[in-house]
Amino acid sequence: MFTRINHIGIAVPSLAEAVPFYRDQLGMAFKGTEEVPEQKVTVAFLQIGESKIELLEPTSAESPIAKALEKNGPGIHHIAYQVEDIEAAIASLVAGGARMIDSVPRNGAHGARIAFVHPKSSHGVLTELCEGGH
Repeated sequence: MFTRINHIGIAVPSLAEAVPFYRDQLGMAFKGTEEVPEQKVTVAFLQIGESKIELLEPTSAESPIAKALEKNGPGIHHIAYQVEDIEAAIASLVAGGARMIDSVPRNGAHGARIAFVHPKSSHGVLTELCEGGH
């Protein structure tokens, strides 16, 4: 069902402050930013080898990222896994008893279709499913 880790999402209050650390001090390749209005977030993409980091800055106080920052402060927000068929992955997880935040995929960055598994079903880790995108 899962083919690889797609990315690790990290909530930050400011991309302007966070990007230089990941790009300049850790040596990750900065691949640009994208605003995702549906998620009320701006995402900065960084590449290290075949792995990706997404830094997530809220664009609204109603953003799930703004709420996560308020509750937990900056840090790892979620782990995203690549799937070939997101509807089949959701159905399989639900059939196995997992609680989904998204029972229907929604739009994510880079044109990906995404859905989140509730952290109560994944031992405290917010888990994202990604189909497509890059």
